[in-house]
Amino acid sequence: MIRGITNGDDAVLVGENFIGANDGVGAWAHKSSGHAALWSRLILHFWALEAERDASVTSAASSAMEPDPVKYLQTAYEHTVDALSAPNEWKGTTTACGALLHHVSGSGVAEPLLYVTNLGDSQIMVLRPETQEILYKTTEQWHWFDCPRQLGTNSPDTPKANAVMERVKIKENDVVLAMSDGVVDNLWEHEVLKTVQDSMRGWASRETAGGAEEGNGAMLYVARELVKAARNIAEDPYAESPFMERAVEEGLALEG
Repeated sequence: MIRGITNGDDAVLVGENFIGANDGVGAWAHKSSGHAALWSRLILHFWALEAERDASVTSAASSAMEPDPVKYLQTAYEHTVDALSAPNEWKGTTTACGALLHHVSGSGVAEPLLYVTNLGDSQIMVLRPETQEILYKTTEQWHWFDCPRQLGTNSPDTPKANAVMERVKIKENDVVLAMSDGVVDNLWEHEVLKTVQDSMRGWASRETAGGAEEGNGAMLYVARELVKAARNIAEDPYAESPFMERAVEEGLALEG
């Protein structure tokens, strides 16, 4: 079974200890044999599989073994290249970002440690709602404006050469977001933080009133509210956005 889900040309995955968002480049839809969605979904699928197979990811808290998400992504990329080459050739490219939850042993106690990997302009962001802090966010990687680093057909980029991995110390109740540029191009980071905080408070109110869903309902609700906020900006031709601001800096007259 293929891990994750596809949304347009993008793919997202939420696992027990791994989340990811790959942004397939939509321009491939206009090319012969173009199928960016396959590239984004398969790379994310194989990436999750490699993480699951590595003993260091599932090792006991006392183990000194350390995961290697860039290696997992490189292997996932190679498997995808093989799967989408002739005779079943499909062309496409995708950005990739993922966060793997692991641990570090300090004073004999296992503490949560996030291994964040990024290639391109999707984003991992870590929030601490109780103190209204943005603890961490990945840095975008571009060849030039609006052309991010990407994996796939005719791209010179590879995980081994270009992916960036960083470790982030976290604690219980921190929020980890994996977002494509559909969110970060439309919402500034303080808007992301506020939307997450407001939606978490809204969910808590629903729980108190007895109207909340079971299971992962809280995070689904937060994700939907975040997408809704980004979509409102994207559909407003007069709204200012991070993408518009960057375009102006590049000397381009773009709106929204």
